[in-house]
Amino acid sequence: MEIEGTVEAGVEAGCLILTANGKTYNLVGGDPTVLKVGARVVVRGEEQPDLVTMCQQGIPFRVVEARAV
Repeated sequence: MEIEGTVEAGVEAGCLILTANGKTYNLVGGDPTVLKVGARVVVRGEEQPDLVTMCQQGIPFRVVEARAV
């Protein structure tokens, strides 16, 4: 699955959020040089709704690849 959007800071420190297609995703993994707050990106990966994170926000999305747009 691919989603595109602008990376935002989550409510918890260190958490990155991306909103696309009416959903909010909690980005898990990925290249930190690409996934920065304010960056417009395309990420490829998969939703992992059963993954427990400290972010308490969004659907966990395991990032396999990320690129700037």
